[in-house]
Amino acid sequence: MLFDTEIERFSKADDCYVSPYYQDEKTLGTPTWIWSVVVERDIYIRAWNGQNSRWFKSALSQGNGQIQIDGQKYAVNFTYIDASTEQSLIHKIDKAYKAKYQDSVYMPPMIAEGPQNATLRVIIQR
Repeated sequence: MLFDTEIERFSKADDCYVSPYYQDEKTLGTPTWIWSVVVERDIYIRAWNGQNSRWFKSALSQGNGQIQIDGQKYAVNFTYIDASTEQSLIHKIDKAYKAKYQDSVYMPPMIAEGPQNATLRVIIQR
């Protein structure tokens, strides 16, 4: 869960990079720029290419890595959000994407089925 000061910063930040670990669990992957949203005091990210995205596959299989958001790096854990069983949460995440990225032509695909099925909660390791 995020601290109050982080919620405000992360909610507005548009510079989120994700780097899951490789299989050796020591080497971070190349940072990939992605969109992030904050819902109920947690960060959520989605893969544009759905579950076929390489970074998503690594994050899912390794379960941890690093994000850089608002200019700072954080060690994180990734937790998969199952769209079929977490429909209420997926709807809240969709709503957050719509609000944050409403002016982008790329927003509608991010709330489509493919990216919805590639949603991860990002938990900062404290």
